[in-house]
This record gives sequence, structure tokens and C-alpha cells, in this order.
Amino acid sequence: MIVLLPPSETKRDGGDGPPLRLADLGAPDLGAVRKELIDDLVELAKDRPASRLALGISAKQDAEIDRNAALLTSATMPAISRYTGVLYDALDVDSLRGAAASRARARLAVGSALFGLVRADDAIPAYRLSAGSKLPGGQTLAARWKPVLEPVLADLATRDLVVDLRSGAYASLGRVPGAVDVDVVSERADGSRAVVSHFNKAHKGRLARILAGSRAEPDDAAAVAAIARRAGLRVERDGTAITIVVPA
Repeated sequence: MIVLLPPSETKRDGGDGPPLRLADLGAPDLGAVRKELIDDLVELAKDRPASRLALGISAKQDAEIDRNAALLTSATMPAISRYTGVLYDALDVDSLRGAAASRARARLAVGSALFGLVRADDAIPAYRLSAGSKLPGGQTLAARWKPVLEPVLADLATRDLVVDLRSGAYASLGRVPGAVDVDVVSERADGSRAVVSHFNKAHKGRLARILAGSRAEPDDAAAVAAIARRAGLRVERDGTAITIVVPA
């Protein structure tokens, strides 16, 4: 099983790894697009106004541009430690121990606007690029990634069940055939429901933690739902789609 996470806009600074080595990252078929995007971001960082426009940030966030300027020279750390925020706080992978920690590092992957797909231990620098960023040149990131990322994800799905926790913007970079898709809804006392927005990240992070460390090896959505239920989540399944239901 692979648990495919969304990235976060916020990323941890620093690292104790050497500068980025693209050849050492998993999914080497993505290398050409990775290099093109890195080169584009490093070049774009020379023009701060253009960078702000492309990345959708303000002058107060110019440190993000500095990160991109140093993509090829800054320190790296494992991807699963680089990303921060609500989902990653709920996942709390560093608190897992022993076999659960080993399983988590083998199962967790992140969909990235810059790298396409990274596994938990792939060493990456801090960067700023979102799925909706509009780099100069006209092509969207989805148009650049889809032709190369979808075959990689399809190959992954032939070997492992993929539980896709990405948001719509990141899923559009490359779809996973047969993936278990996950939504979160809140239920009011009268039984009516609403889609959970911000806090869905926390619930998806909790599910990711449950699945990543589980001793079970599910091979379909029904088995994924069973693991979640045993861990105390209320879930419903419709085919390959799972819905986490939480109180309003």
C-alpha cells in the first residue's frame, strides 16, 4: 500500500543533507521535468516581482523566493520531514517507533508540484511552488506533469494499492487509476452533511497515520475502511471511494 499525501505550502527550514541530487530521487522517469522546473524557478528568482506574481505571494514572503534561488545549493532533508502544517501534525510520523516507523517510511509518498512524486526518505530542499502556480511560458503545471507523471503513477498502482489523499489541484497533476479516494464530511445532529474544508487535513492526517503504521496490508477499499474503523474512525465506502464522517 502507498498512502499518497498532498504537499504543504509551509516547509521546514534547513536540513543536514547534501545539496539536491536529482539522480538519487525515486521515480527517475520524472527527472527531466524536475530539472526543467528547478531551472525555471532558479532563473525566475532573479526577478522578484515576476516571482511574486507566478507564485502568488506578497513581498512579505520574499524569503520563499530566496529558497527557490538556492534550490541547487541548499541543504536537504527527507521529504516526510520537510513538509509541515495541519495534515503533517496529525500524521506525526516522527513519533512512530520500530516496525510502525519502518512501514510508514515505506508506504508514505507526497505529490509535489516541483518533484511530481517523492517518497518519504527522498532528500529535498525547501522550495515554493504550488499546483496552481503560473510560471512564465504559458503551460500549466498540470500540462507539464501529466504526460510523465501519470505513467509513473499507473505503474505504481499495478504494484501497490494507492490511497490518494491529495487535494483536487494536486490530483490534476496526475491521476492514479484504481486509487482509493478519500473525502471528509461533517454531520449535523439532524443528519445533514457538509464538506469539511480546512480541518479535512487533520482528519486525512489521522487516517494517513493509521494506515502508514498498520500491520495490515490492505488490497482494496473495503480493507482500508476496515482498518480505519478498527482505529475508531467513522467511515463509509462507495466502491473505491471512502468518506470520513465527523461530527459538525
